[in-house]
Amino acid sequence: MKMTNNVTEFLFLGLIQNMELQTFLFAVIFILYLITLAGNVLIMVTICTSRALGSPMYFFLSYLSFIDGCFSSSATPKMLADILTVRKTISFRGCMAQVFIEHFFGAAEIILLTVMAYDRYVAICKPLHYTTIMSHRLCSLLVAVAWAGGFLHATIQILFIVWLPFCGPNIIDHFMCDLNPLLKLVCMDTHTLGLFVAANSGFICLLSFFLLMVSYVIILRSLKKHSLEGRRKALSTCLSHITVVVLFFVPCIFVYMRPATTFSVDKAVAVFYAVITPMLNPLIYTLRNAEMKHAMKKLWMKKVTSTEK
Repeated sequence: MKMTNNVTEFLFLGLIQNMELQTFLFAVIFILYLITLAGNVLIMVTICTSRALGSPMYFFLSYLSFIDGCFSSSATPKMLADILTVRKTISFRGCMAQVFIEHFFGAAEIILLTVMAYDRYVAICKPLHYTTIMSHRLCSLLVAVAWAGGFLHATIQILFIVWLPFCGPNIIDHFMCDLNPLLKLVCMDTHTLGLFVAANSGFICLLSFFLLMVSYVIILRSLKKHSLEGRRKALSTCLSHITVVVLFFVPCIFVYMRPATTFSVDKAVAVFYAVITPMLNPLIYTLRNAEMKHAMKKLWMKKVTSTEK
């Protein structure tokens, strides 16, 4: 049977319909977005310019900051623009592009967080072999795997959604394009399709989260063999990683590990993982990391000195 598609654009209902709150909401999200970009760019610049931050952990952290900035930018600028407009539209191709970009960077972050957990495992459980195992070649390969995995996942998602029949309704009760809101507009039974989304996105999130939690339990148990100072430093690093993992995976599991349906709270959850989490990640990694704070101070002093000259 030939799939029909009469929809050339989609109409968003937006984040809220209350006109009085929209200006306030725009200001808040705009400030959070600027903090997100500034924080993640600062981490990337600090790591790239500091020789003291040359370990694999910071190599991966710089890519995590890049992914966070890009992931937030996949939806936030469009959301901000739509808050100020009455008719919030996006073309069919633009919608598909947004889905692809979201899932590309989202899946890449899942793989990268797993890689970072492996890095902490080797550093804490096999410290004598750390530099040998986590060579620059392996680190580069693992980052390449994250990009390739993100691309593969996003390609599967877009090939899944782009051929579905959109033959009538085009109003999305959301502020961005995503799988579950789009499935509500498909002109066919979506029960099986919802199971595919749960299997492809939800199960990946759930399985990755479970494996990461198990790995961190193993790491934390191994800390008994370390000195008090080594235990404190490793615990601080692991707690930062665990916090980031929880903030990223819990909303992911909530959104995708369920049948093809939407809830009123989905918009708030989407704001959390598109705006709040990418903003919190740089704060979490810097506030609990003495090396990062010291490197940032040196970078700031270097800039002040060069400005005075």
